Amino acid sequence: MYKIIQESKAKIKVPEEKKVSKKLPVFYNPVMKLNRDISILLLNSIENKNMQIALPLAGTGIRGIRFLLELKKDKIKYISFNDWNKEAVKIIKQNLKLNKLKSNKIQIKNQDANLFLLNSTGFDYIDIDPFGTPNPFLDAAVKRLSRKGILAVTATDTSSLAGTFPLACLRKYWAKPLRNETKHENGIRILIRKVQLIGAQFNKALIPIFSYSVEHYYRIFFKVEKAKQKTDKLLKNHDYYKEAGPMWLGSLWASKLINNMIKDCKEESISKFLKIIKQESKINAVGFYDIHKFCKKHKLKIPKKQILIKNIRKAGYKATETSFTPEGIRSNISKQALIKVLKTLRAAL
Repeated sequence: MYKIIQESKAKIKVPEEKKVSKKLPVFYNPVMKLNRDISILLLNSIENKNMQIALPLAGTGIRGIRFLLELKKDKIKYISFNDWNKEAVKIIKQNLKLNKLKSNKIQIKNQDANLFLLNSTGFDYIDIDPFGTPNPFLDAAVKRLSRKGILAVTATDTSSLAGTFPLACLRKYWAKPLRNETKHENGIRILIRKVQLIGAQFNKALIPIFSYSVEHYYRIFFKVEKAKQKTDKLLKNHDYYKEAGPMWLGSLWASKLINNMIKDCKEESISKFLKIIKQESKINAVGFYDIHKFCKKHKLKIPKKQILIKNIRKAGYKATETSFTPEGIRSNISKQALIKVLKTLRAAL
């Protein structure tokens, strides 16, 4: 049984089942609305135009339909919906009709996701948004990603990447996770390295331009640059952080892109999230301090976050909130210097 729901500008026919699982006749996850919101915001904020877009795991077609309705007119050359499930292809066609979308820009395929990609001539934007690990689709996606193209990757198997199942992480992502306060940042950095290693085989440097962790998933957007030298340079940023890794130790965000996204953003909650990311993107530091855990460990009183940030800056360091946890502060301050700032704050109270 199906019902019709509204997501942003799109009307979509979706399964009536309340529980999201692989067993759905056609896959749709309402929790992933933010994922789709940010994808649209990012694509509207980059310079790329006239893009050939691939959705290898299209499900109900919600992402592609929203792209057609909400992306700027000069963004899409054509968009290819694909799903191996025949029922999904049927629903995609119905949903396109429901939204009065009939265009020579639209292609619909019913193939295995990897065959769909490999049988193509290539795309400027490929969105890998599976249920679980993106691993099975990375090789084909990277092969068919055009020069200066964008690859979007979602991973929902955060339990392995964040360290609950370290052996699974080692098998799937070739790295050791660490279940601590920075586990989700570690997980994103481990995933970035894995994708970059796949790209390196084809002399494609996959540079992360926007990354985040929300709810049960990680999401990373990569811009590809094809050159041996750029790929070699990228790989030099792979190393360990504390006991976790190897992982990507470079930047997670492109500052100019974030500024453009903030300018275009109309939704207050997303704008607030982006402004936190904008501030932490300015600090060249891997990881962050969980102030609650840090103070507990060193037997110090927990100050208000904004007061602590202000005093860290007064001491001559950079500091801001982090998008990874409400208790976190990203800073280039050392542990010893942070303890000193906290003790000074305690004495002043």
